[in-house]
Amino acid sequence: MTTEVTKQPSTDPTTPDTLAIDLRTAVMRTSRRLRVEATGDVITPGQYTVLAQLNGSGPSTLRELAEREHVQAPSMTRIVNALAEQGFVSRSAHPEDGRQVRVDITDAGEAVLAQARSQRTAWLAQRVAGLSAEDRRILSRAAHIMQEMSGK
Repeated sequence: MTTEVTKQPSTDPTTPDTLAIDLRTAVMRTSRRLRVEATGDVITPGQYTVLAQLNGSGPSTLRELAEREHVQAPSMTRIVNALAEQGFVSRSAHPEDGRQVRVDITDAGEAVLAQARSQRTAWLAQRVAGLSAEDRRILSRAAHIMQEMSGK
């Protein structure tokens, strides 16, 4: 008689697989909530991301932006057109390839990005303020660990 041993899923929340699932879920839910809560009526979440990219890495082509955001060129064109109509980005000829257009964030774009970031920080700070001092210490440590894991 042969006895088959079936491996049961781990109930230990600290195993790498279980922790990875919990972290992924928490990060995605928090990210989604931040996007919805603090983008407002001025810019969409997609526009926010493009402004953040331009603010962090400087002028970029539409292709570069589309690749970084993992969207198709027509989608990026629509996002950039909307941002340009609002005065949040400017377009200029690429200095090395006149066939390409470079997109850059404007002062107005920097201001609306700063405002959206401030709203996101305020929303999150309000939730963190409701935690115990011990939970805030744990969350602080977790934030540092996650930054290290992601290479920052």
